[in-house]
Amino acid sequence: MGSENLLSQSNKSVNLRLSNVSIYTAEVLEIEADDPKLHVLFVPGNPGVITFYKDFVQSLYEHLGGNASISAIGSAAQTKKNYDHGRLFSLDEQVEHKMDFIRQELQNTEVPIVLVGHSIGAYVALEMLKRSSEKVIYYIGLYPFLALIRPSVTQSIIGRVAASNIASTALSYIIASLGILPSKALRFLVSNSLGRSWSATAVEAACTHLSQYHVMRNVLFMTMTEFKQ
Repeated sequence: MGSENLLSQSNKSVNLRLSNVSIYTAEVLEIEADDPKLHVLFVPGNPGVITFYKDFVQSLYEHLGGNASISAIGSAAQTKKNYDHGRLFSLDEQVEHKMDFIRQELQNTEVPIVLVGHSIGAYVALEMLKRSSEKVIYYIGLYPFLALIRPSVTQSIIGRVAASNIASTALSYIIASLGILPSKALRFLVSNSLGRSWSATAVEAACTHLSQYHVMRNVLFMTMTEFKQ
């Protein structure tokens, strides 16, 4: 690769924007190649807070040599602001939400589309592949959760909490109450508990999004429908 190409790549960075897919608002990370050979559409796991994946999207773009444009669309209602006024989205509705994104924003894309899904997003992307046009040429599942993680005590507890409306509501309120902490204190708490091995970007995503009641309720509601299916 020539030095001019490398310089061009280094100047490209991931952008975050809002997209009104159908009537619902989603957060989208994207980076556009100058002369793309394909378009990668990335679907996150659950939580589907797309800013967790900012470093991944940047790294993927660079590993593909700047030859692919990338869009990474977050889960409906798992946004920093409560744009959808507390509406809860099931797993099937998240699949349809992503299909609407293809119809609305990638319909006129001239290059082939590759679907990439992480964790339960691997299931979502596979369902999208079944419903997509010939423009979608390939699918990659990254660490598909239910296929690789055997039943465990932790998984059982999560499933029981998610299945109970009372328990999931209470847990969402408890986690959301952490949002009243000063930002530095919240970052310290996350960094020294769940986020010990996380990047600064992931810690920030947890602090800004998971401390929101509507996000946690949607995370747990989607989890309930995942276990049912």
